Amino acid sequence: MDQDSRNIRAQAEMHHAFLLGLQLMISTNKGPEVMGDWMFRLFRRQHHEKFLSSFDKLGLTGQPDAVACAKYHVMSNSIGGVPVEYMYENDRKAWVRFRYPRWLYEGPTICGVPQSVSQGFLSGWYSYNGVSLNNPRLGFVCVSEDMTGEFGLCGYFKEYDHDLADSERLQFSKGELPPSFVAVDQPDLPADQWGKVRLEKANRNYAMEYIRHGVIELSNVIGTEETVLLGGRAARLIGLQYFGQTSRTVGTVDEGLDSASDYLCRMFNGLGDETKTERTEGLVRIYHEGLRIVRGLEGQDRKLLLDVWVQLWKGALASQREMKSVSPLVGEQEIVWEIRRLGN
Repeated sequence: MDQDSRNIRAQAEMHHAFLLGLQLMISTNKGPEVMGDWMFRLFRRQHHEKFLSSFDKLGLTGQPDAVACAKYHVMSNSIGGVPVEYMYENDRKAWVRFRYPRWLYEGPTICGVPQSVSQGFLSGWYSYNGVSLNNPRLGFVCVSEDMTGEFGLCGYFKEYDHDLADSERLQFSKGELPPSFVAVDQPDLPADQWGKVRLEKANRNYAMEYIRHGVIELSNVIGTEETVLLGGRAARLIGLQYFGQTSRTVGTVDEGLDSASDYLCRMFNGLGDETKTERTEGLVRIYHEGLRIVRGLEGQDRKLLLDVWVQLWKGALASQREMKSVSPLVGEQEIVWEIRRLGN
């Protein structure tokens, strides 16, 4: 794997871990009701930004709505490395089953996230597919969830014979089992459009978009002050915890100021951002431009996201053996990172 690909992969690792950590931070500090509300808002926002715009890209236009929706969730999730399977029953009923390990709750995270999370994203995204497709008869039926210890998230898109009320677009029917898995029926991403490099970047963006939208929507639930406090704490902890893993991915060492700046530059390169380094005695200054993480955001949303996001990198460098101070100076077009050695 070349250096650019390693840098991109490390960013996907870091932002995925941040999402998991942020969920646990909010779950333990704010409880199930807040988690459900937050996930609903996050996935409804994701739906509006991604759902219809992706149909043509995935080659789904013109297929029966229930079938297209099921295939959509298999193909779009595969971009982020999420294992989902598709089972066809008929043109008006098609199934999806998420397999383990679950990307959204990887590792032991699944034990610390309440059931309201799955119900929040089912309401925010899955139940709204029919509305977006202008098909008022299309809904989603969930037959199994994760946190209940059944066989994982599973259900089907179904086109009914009547228009559905808002309360009918998401239904639960525990005990139903999906049809048998058929390998040759699984939809694949168009090979001519989804090469290796594009998939690497899409995988990174998949994780990063959850953070971009998740932090903003969290502030709409618990307010800006608490989002900066809890989101920043989660970011710092993930930076501390994942420095070693991401450092190995990008190929840097745990030493002095030069290794610290090398790590940050490679990580920011993994976003497609640009960096320039200046060194003086006891100080390294990194001029960081591009800032993909806030691309397209303005005003309070941009400030909020950066206030939280910089804590990832402060945490990562705090995890190094040599003690350092990290001061991010956030401007309109760039961040200037000042890294100083502490102690003797």
